[in-house]
Parts: sequence; structure tokens; C-alpha cells
Amino acid sequence: MGDLLLVRHGETEWSRSGQHTSFTDLPLTPKGEEQAKSLAPLLAGRSIALVLTSPLGRAVRTAELAGVTGTVRDADLHEWFYGAYEGVTTEEIHRTRPDWDLWTDGGPPGPDGKPGESPEEVGERADRVLSRVAGALPEGDVLLVAHGHFLRVLTARRLGLPPSEGRLFRLETGTVCRLSTEHGRPVIAEWNTRA
Repeated sequence: MGDLLLVRHGETEWSRSGQHTSFTDLPLTPKGEEQAKSLAPLLAGRSIALVLTSPLGRAVRTAELAGVTGTVRDADLHEWFYGAYEGVTTEEIHRTRPDWDLWTDGGPPGPDGKPGESPEEVGERADRVLSRVAGALPEGDVLLVAHGHFLRVLTARRLGLPPSEGRLFRLETGTVCRLSTEHGRPVIAEWNTRA
């Protein structure tokens, strides 16, 4: 049985500043490109049966720079839809909504048809991804290259927790995490690993 390998894309300007970044497809910063390149040794030598990436350029570019080939873009790996909070930091949101919490309140709908998502809606997407990759895990590792908040929700769901419990798993840019099993149960085997 293979492991589920999670890669958060390398740094962007907004990941560095703490701005919520869903639909805005920013490129990697030079540091983000270096982070992505540094992932190659962590992934080398693994028997990878399937590689899925978010359709967003920052995730696709991270996979490319990490030397990953044979990637398939999966729309369900898109980052949490922040809606009206796209490009806004939590600190700025708290000026008008001091009790707001992404993990319980989600993102409100935004302009230009940009939807917001609740934690449960993100959890449904994560569940679909986990269902799709389950058949590949007996063949080897499955690599998912995506985004911080989404991968945190996916981790919670893999561990049998509600989507909101993704709040427990801080995830840094340009890192690899490994979800494995112990005695038939999902476990975190590595988290925020850097070269």
C-alpha cells in the first residue's frame, strides 16, 4: 500500500503576505521556485502511481520544478473558494468581523460570480479526491500538489475528522507531507518536510 504525499505549492507574493488566494493565480516568487526545486530529492526514488495537481499555475509550476512528470490536473484540488475575501488578510477581515474564522464560517460569496465555500463544501471536494485516489494507492504512492487550506481539509478528512479540524495542521509553502497507515488506520507519517 502506497502513501498519500501532499505538496503545498511554493511561495507566492500573497502566501508571503497572508492574503487569501484562491482564484487569483499568482506566479511563484523566486523563493517559491527554489522551494519547488528543493522538493525533487524528497520525491526521488518513490514509486508514484498517480500525480494530481490543482489546475492553478502555482501548483502546476511547483510540480514541474520538483521534477514530477505525468501530472493530471484535477479541479477538485483547487484552493478553498474565499469569495469576497479573495486577496484579503485575516487581520483585515477581523477589523469588520472580529469573530470571523475560516474554519467555521467559510468564505462569503464575492463579486463577479466568485463563490465562497463553507468548510463542509471544501470537505466534499476533498472526499471526492480521496475516493478517486483510493484505487491507485495499492499500486504505489499518490502525489497531490495543491494549496494550504485545501490540503489541510483533505488531511482532516483522510484521518476521519470533520473538515473544520484542518485548522490543526499548519502547512508551510514548498513542503512535503506524508499520510500513511498504521495497523490499517490513516496516520500522519511526516509533516512540513523540507529538503
